[in-house]
Amino acid sequence: MWSIQVVGYLAAVLMFSTFYMKKMIPLRAVGIASNCTFIVFAGYTQVWPLFVLHCALLPLNTIRMVQMIRLVSKVKEAAKGEFSMDFLVPFMVKERFKMGDKVFSKGDDADKIYYLQEGRVRLAEFGVDLKKGDIIGEIGIFSREKKRTASLVCESDVTFLTIGDKHILQLYYQNPKFGMYLVQMIIHRLVQDNEFAAHRKPAGHAAPDGAEGATSVVPGLSG
Repeated sequence: MWSIQVVGYLAAVLMFSTFYMKKMIPLRAVGIASNCTFIVFAGYTQVWPLFVLHCALLPLNTIRMVQMIRLVSKVKEAAKGEFSMDFLVPFMVKERFKMGDKVFSKGDDADKIYYLQEGRVRLAEFGVDLKKGDIIGEIGIFSREKKRTASLVCESDVTFLTIGDKHILQLYYQNPKFGMYLVQMIIHRLVQDNEFAAHRKPAGHAAPDGAEGATSVVPGLSG
């Protein structure tokens, strides 16, 4: 009889431990161990409500732990691999502009991200050309002010695929690859901004050779 009491105390200790754990995977693992020991204890002592409760919690904890392990694996994979925009297309809206149109101005609210499907555009304040396949506006979506940091002007007839900020935030939390892609892209933009600022000369001097219109440097791409 004393052995089943030990099992009961062990189950209680394991359950109590889950309330102090901060990492989800170890928490779920300890929760599963607690469920198993409670099932043994409740079955032996015939405490059926407790038995049924932990029989129900056991598969739930197992499923959640497997989901978390897969999520961590996807994030690690996303950090190493490349991201395709294809899965975003069903969530995006096509918008067309004519040559000379201003897509947005500096200081406008940042409420969407633009994927340049066809044509050429320029960030007016920086003289930087963007081409097919570039993404514009991601920093503005996540900035505190949510404002455009530059004006975007069409250098030709242009077709964009756009997605609103609410959808972006949902996808950011739901899709680890997309979230990691955005983080990496924003960091890349900020590094480019710093490099661009470091190479700029004081006012009244000519821009560095190759800086004007360079597509490899994309300052303020958040728009």
